[in-house]
Amino acid sequence: MSLPIALPRDNAAGLIVSAQQIARRVLLNFIRTPQYVVVGTLQGAMFLLIFRYVFGGAIATGGIDYVDFVVPGFITTGVLFNAMYSSVGMAEDMNSGLIARLKSLPIPRSAVLVGRALADTGLQFWSLAITIGLGFAVGFRLHGSWQGALAAAGLVVLFGLVFEWLFLLMGMFAGSAQAAQGGALIIFPFTFVSSAYIPVATMPSWMRGFAENQPVTVMVNAVRGLADGHGAEALLGHPTSYFVIRALIWSVGLIAIFAPLAIAKYARG
Repeated sequence: MSLPIALPRDNAAGLIVSAQQIARRVLLNFIRTPQYVVVGTLQGAMFLLIFRYVFGGAIATGGIDYVDFVVPGFITTGVLFNAMYSSVGMAEDMNSGLIARLKSLPIPRSAVLVGRALADTGLQFWSLAITIGLGFAVGFRLHGSWQGALAAAGLVVLFGLVFEWLFLLMGMFAGSAQAAQGGALIIFPFTFVSSAYIPVATMPSWMRGFAENQPVTVMVNAVRGLADGHGAEALLGHPTSYFVIRALIWSVGLIAIFAPLAIAKYARG
């Protein structure tokens, strides 16, 4: 008697159900071993305290207090640092043989990456809540509206999802967790050569052009404008909508590039 063969389900339903199961596994793995996200959160908190109390007195931000300037930058870049660990997790799954087993199942190939990206993005709420709480503890105050603050939080989560795809792709190319962790450090130049921690106007002219137009600066300025209101707009020289629209364009463009590349790499193995 022949054994029954599992037939693929409807593609849309199969994608949703499969992605949910993958996301559930990632979340359970976080509950059991939360070290990666916890370490990333503590690292971000340490940097915030250093910039707030060690460098803050020496950095002029013109019009707004430095703590109100820097906290939106840390909140935005914090999700990028946490997203780095998606690269490590993906490399570990590939080395352990889990990805090979998942590929043998009758599920859409994109479900594994979609599920992991959604779960890792959901974990960003942990870091976001801690960083916001720490920001208020060190003196940050909201100068925009609460509606703007909620919009800023939504943008931060979106940015985390955007860079998830880049780090998932890097994790598949890395070959090992150690190489993935090292390769993910590519994000550091984009975070430090940006408006996250100091005004771009204080940078050398040859660096300023890159810093003003790269995606992290645009994203940070969008969050800063929503959180700090008119003071940030006066400092940045543009209305908040200017940066929000550009941040959304960058987000759509980066996902359009890295999501298909990650899915194609996963399908090829």
